[in-house]
Amino acid sequence: MKAATLRTYISVHTWVGIVAGFFLFIAFYAGAVTLFHEELHAWETPLPQTAVPQRDPQALIDAVLQAHPKAKDMFFLRLPSKTAPELVLEFDERHFRFDASGKLEEFHERSQLVDFIYRLHYTAGLPNSWGIYVLGVVCILYGLALASGVIIYAPSFVKDLFALRIGKNIKRMWQDAHNAIGILSLPFHLMYAWSSAVLALGLILLAPFQYMVFDGKLLQLVGQDINAAAPPQASGTAAPLMPAAQLLAEVQRAAPGIEIETMVYRQAGDANAQLQAYGPMHQQTVASIGAVVLNASTGKVQRAMMPENFSPGTRFLRSLQSLHFASFGDLAVRWMYFILGLAGAFLFYSGNLLWIEARRKRQKLVQPRSGKLMAQATLGVCLGCVAGVSAVFLANKLGPAGQLPLWEARSYYAVFFGCVLWAFARPPARAAHELLVLCAALTLAVPLAHWWNTSRNPLLALLQGDGVVTGVAIVALLVATLFWKMARAALHRGRHGDPHSVWSLRTPAQQAAEVQQAA
Repeated sequence: MKAATLRTYISVHTWVGIVAGFFLFIAFYAGAVTLFHEELHAWETPLPQTAVPQRDPQALIDAVLQAHPKAKDMFFLRLPSKTAPELVLEFDERHFRFDASGKLEEFHERSQLVDFIYRLHYTAGLPNSWGIYVLGVVCILYGLALASGVIIYAPSFVKDLFALRIGKNIKRMWQDAHNAIGILSLPFHLMYAWSSAVLALGLILLAPFQYMVFDGKLLQLVGQDINAAAPPQASGTAAPLMPAAQLLAEVQRAAPGIEIETMVYRQAGDANAQLQAYGPMHQQTVASIGAVVLNASTGKVQRAMMPENFSPGTRFLRSLQSLHFASFGDLAVRWMYFILGLAGAFLFYSGNLLWIEARRKRQKLVQPRSGKLMAQATLGVCLGCVAGVSAVFLANKLGPAGQLPLWEARSYYAVFFGCVLWAFARPPARAAHELLVLCAALTLAVPLAHWWNTSRNPLLALLQGDGVVTGVAIVALLVATLFWKMARAALHRGRHGDPHSVWSLRTPAQQAAEVQQAA
């Protein structure tokens, strides 16, 4: 490859990586946490000590429709599960259930810890209305950075794959770590770049073909691959709903082995009322979520979507979703994704550090201002995200009851923007040490706050069969230890490392004196 061409690819890889890196660090770090969505939902909202009485789903439906007739247009019924044992009906962002006495009550979710971190994953903290589209564009840039990186480093792939040269050459060490993680996890990153762009921008990407190629009929052709069924049109003829228990029996006959988690009703009380029932099939396939569509008044099955009869388009989309969310396999798959997710966050962090090292002036005491600004931005955004996520966990256990969702969101943004401001107010070396200590302290405080709030000792919880509490405590302890070691390393480098660096803690006068002594 010509030198000019290689420089072009390096420039593309560098600048695209920097532009996308800040967003992707947040997306990967938050995404790694939300891989354990169900387990963390049980952690954020402790399960009731007494058994929740099993209620008739139809009784809840009738009670809500009687009290709120507008719900008939569309509502969701969330069936009890191991981590969420209550029967809940949702419509228009309102939640209903039966209280202990069997009376209908509207309630607000006690906590939105996992949901908030999940929103961070696909919006990077931007407003929901347009943040997802920004992340979709970022993922396209992410794919471009991956492609250019492969082209640049393919010639030295075998030679440098397992090289990790630790020594005085900091740039070489970061380069080795960045390249090894990038190449070894390349299939994972390609899948994420592709699936994220499709899931976030799929309909937008189809728009040119919809209007310029298929004369406005493309969505009609692919609609059944995207959704189980189109929303029904009301007939105007009243008809009672078939009891939910009978509808569930019809679903089981149409899709044997399906474990229904969600029932979606539309146009309830009309002859064209529709039910879409979703749940896992527990089959040995990547895409294992099944769906059955019925007429909710007659119980007639209109469509049964099971992995063995998926169309090619449905199989592609469902498999892409399963690969993205690690909903295939079991716990081992999610732990693998968790490690790869944290490694991905490190990839973007190390990429920015490489940019700083590449522009360092080896024989000058005063470093370029661009390097200092990049160091401060990297510390503020990346470590601000880490500290902010830990703060959300703390707010869940220490915030006032009844206001946890508000305090969880406030805690993240307060800590995140506080870290960004701190990073720009302090020298990079000081900020690195101080913010890493903050990350370690907040993360270590998570299991302690849970213990104080619930009086549940993590070790005793494991003996009682609650692996979630113990698992969160162990991960928090390991991650806090890692941040503490990184903080010590940053302080050591600042005091004893190369003085010609933005990471040095020595003043220009001290540096000049050392240079004179060396001469």
